[in-house]
Amino acid sequence: MTFILDPRLAADTFFVGDLALCRALLMNDSRFPWLILVPRRANLSEIHELSREERGLLIEEAAFSGERLKSLTAATKINVGALGNKVSQLHLHVVARFAGDAAWPGPVWGAGTPEPYAPEAVSERTRAFSAALELAGGA
Repeated sequence: MTFILDPRLAADTFFVGDLALCRALLMNDSRFPWLILVPRRANLSEIHELSREERGLLIEEAAFSGERLKSLTAATKINVGALGNKVSQLHLHVVARFAGDAAWPGPVWGAGTPEPYAPEAVSERTRAFSAALELAGGA
């Protein structure tokens, strides 16, 4: 079967690029530098549904993305989470956090109202994240 991105993830994010396993997406909430990693495999909802090798690669890609996000943004902390309560398709959130941000020190989910990126900021932000992740087409 073919990988298809969940419609809600597609509606809430912008394409950054593809890592070896995951599609990297930018969450459309300018309050938080926030990547979502979605394994490009069909019909997955849980980490244990990946093969042992793919689970290892998922963790490596999350760690790599977190490291690059922290370096790019000078974040205080990187949060990584896999909830899937509203969107069952397997995905990991990798969120740069800052002391005093809109949700600090609590979780970003349900904290206030998302602030979408201005149209002109989307291409700049996705380009910066793509370059930081060393993806094809990055600056």
